Amino acid sequence: MVTNIGEIAKKVPTISPNMKNKQVDEIFTKNPNMRGIVVVHNNKPIAHITRTHFYQKIGTMYGYNLYMGRESKLLAKIDPLIVDYLQPITEVSKLAMQRTEEDLYDDVIVIQNDEFFGVVSIRALLMKFVEIQVEFASFLNPLSNLPGNHLIEQKLKESLELPQFSILYFDLDFFKTYNDLYGFNKGDKVLLHLTEILKRNIQQLGYFLGHIGGDDFMAVIPQYDIKEICENIIHEFDETIPYFYDQAHLSEPHFKVKGRAGQLELFSIMSLSIAVLTNKEIKFEKVEELSNCVAAVKRKCKKVKGSCYLINEYELAT
Repeated sequence: MVTNIGEIAKKVPTISPNMKNKQVDEIFTKNPNMRGIVVVHNNKPIAHITRTHFYQKIGTMYGYNLYMGRESKLLAKIDPLIVDYLQPITEVSKLAMQRTEEDLYDDVIVIQNDEFFGVVSIRALLMKFVEIQVEFASFLNPLSNLPGNHLIEQKLKESLELPQFSILYFDLDFFKTYNDLYGFNKGDKVLLHLTEILKRNIQQLGYFLGHIGGDDFMAVIPQYDIKEICENIIHEFDETIPYFYDQAHLSEPHFKVKGRAGQLELFSIMSLSIAVLTNKEIKFEKVEELSNCVAAVKRKCKKVKGSCYLINEYELAT
């Protein structure tokens, strides 16, 4: 996926600050599709002459006589939008749209290593921005609108390079039983409710949150201090999950439901298991190692009755 602005930049001719406007006029005349000309000094862009602005000034009553024989810098915009080759297209799109109405459709100037590289038209910028948004949306979970497995795996690869990280794996206990009892529509509402809880406690703090699928979610936090986050999530979940049940089911001590094995068993309200894996004690080399270890923590976590979180409590088969 193309994400850096420099990857869609086009090479265009440049001029020196001392070039006369008569020569600029000749360039525009010979290149009717050219929207603007970049003014460069010592390989650095310092101004931008747009076709529209240039001919607006030249076309005034005394403009032709006043400007045509003088230096081009008199008709140049000295504060154009200049961005670095590596800046994300989404970020540049926002910067471009924040310009004044007069400058809104001017080309974006791109530099690399502080030297002029090329320009990007607003049309090209917006088309690529939409393409990125559509492609990104295809990687989102359709229910929660959170990053799905492709983006989760990408984030896990990036986390291997972090000096500190905590991976949080969230899994609901007795969710299948709830779906069987109340139906998938209400089950989806529970998942959306959990999504909102996780967003408030993780995503809104600037951390990565993804939805693996079903009732499985994953977060990556670049630090070890995650106990308060886990406790807040569990507290909020346990406080609110009863509202998704019929009171009769909560108050009947002998109420039975069909369990995973297909046999009737005593009803249990949903709880939340949070398996936490950090690189505090071991350096992980591959995503597969992370997945195996956090899955081992999850298996142990789900043996605990009620909502809980466990940190680095895994035993791998040898």
